[in-house]
Amino acid sequence: MKKYSIGQVSKLLEVKQHVIRYWEKEFSFLSPAKSLSGRRVYSGRDVRLLYRLKHLLHTKRYTIEGAKKRIWAEITAEPHDAEIDIQMIRNQLLDLLLRIKDKKS
Repeated sequence: MKKYSIGQVSKLLEVKQHVIRYWEKEFSFLSPAKSLSGRRVYSGRDVRLLYRLKHLLHTKRYTIEGAKKRIWAEITAEPHDAEIDIQMIRNQLLDLLLRIKDKKS
């Protein structure tokens, strides 16, 4: 599993390192591991969360509090069952097919 330093993350996100440290203080779900020397070590999950946070703050213009609520809602959302969705879509398609056949007869 790839690990990233704060410098690498800063370059990837195109934000200053102090901004990333500030976000860590504001968002408790951002807690990178520390190396033996005490340096921050970011996982892929951490980087994805930081990208999402940057998008909400810089692109979508969320406030800090709004972004916090949005990301918490996304993190704590129940996992989506794709199999149920596929079955529902299949049933809808079958229903449409039956309607089309009824109109042709």
